[in-house]
Amino acid sequence: MKTILIFDSGVGGLSVYQEIYRQMPQHQYIYAFDDAAFPYGELEEPVLIERVLHIVTSLSNQHAVDLVVIACNTASTIVLPHLRASLTQPVVGVVPAIKPAAQMSQTKVVGVLATPATVKRQYTQSLIAEFAADCEVHLLGATRLVEMAEMKLRGHRVDLNEMSEIVNPWLSTQIDTVVLGCTHFPLLKQEISQVFPQAKFLIDSGSAIASRVQALLGTELDIEATELEQGGIKNLTYHTSDKSDHQALNDSLRAMQLSNVNCLHYPRS
Repeated sequence: MKTILIFDSGVGGLSVYQEIYRQMPQHQYIYAFDDAAFPYGELEEPVLIERVLHIVTSLSNQHAVDLVVIACNTASTIVLPHLRASLTQPVVGVVPAIKPAAQMSQTKVVGVLATPATVKRQYTQSLIAEFAADCEVHLLGATRLVEMAEMKLRGHRVDLNEMSEIVNPWLSTQIDTVVLGCTHFPLLKQEISQVFPQAKFLIDSGSAIASRVQALLGTELDIEATELEQGGIKNLTYHTSDKSDHQALNDSLRAMQLSNVNCLHYPRS
């Protein structure tokens, strides 16, 4: 059994956790999210780097973590070099799934749904230039969808009318493939399909990340060991703010084989 730490600014990284856990349920998982400083797209880079380094290194040392996944596009583009310089464990980041989306699209018209920060980042433009040069690519930044995903896991209903308004600029396009360029958005995949049914494919990075984690750990699924161990493995959840009511979120976490949230008491200064 290995211990895997998955980190995000909010609950979006749970979409990545679910895919990794689906492929490798025999390991222990630590899920940590920095809700005291959420959303990361609004943080200055030095603050973001300091917070991620503090939280990830502290938990890695406390739990003897074998591998770290940064399940946040914003943090991945900024913090990975700093983390890799500070940790001896492998660190895996997320990249918007532009390459597979461009390959899958039949109309060669692709939508990239992400946060405004990811949409504006030169890194995203470089991915498009490298992997989707033969496609017409439409970028849409939507912070509100991040908030909707957060609220959904806390027991609130998703407003489909509001979501329809968000994707309205795409209705006149021939988009048939949408890149879910924020780890929060796979949590809304069903709702996005409802309000934007012309998209035949909704592509996220979860499966690719899980495959990368499995390759780095070098482990295959041992069914007998998994059956023996699952009852004894305790997967833990940490957050940084002590102000939120997490009762409904805890229900969602337990359904995903994670513990109730434990507070790290690391407020935003």
